[in-house]
Amino acid sequence: MKKLILAALILFLVSAPAAWAMDPVNVNTATAEELSQLSNVGPAKAAAIVSYREEHGPFRSVQELTKVTGIGERTIEMNLERIELD
Repeated sequence: MKKLILAALILFLVSAPAAWAMDPVNVNTATAEELSQLSNVGPAKAAAIVSYREEHGPFRSVQELTKVTGIGERTIEMNLERIELD
């Protein structure tokens, strides 16, 4: 019984951070800090997204993110379910 409780506790602790980290991110309103929570997006790429958005206006499609230096198809694929535009 103790092993079952311990296993459940470990499973909860391992999966809990992943659950909150999977919140959607609106690329048209998110701060650089919020954007850096996306997979494969660190502070530099997040800042580049904000800079591009400030210069060109809101993103009209997810594919438009590939125009940002450092953001490629793979990064978009990794985050497709988390990226929001509105």
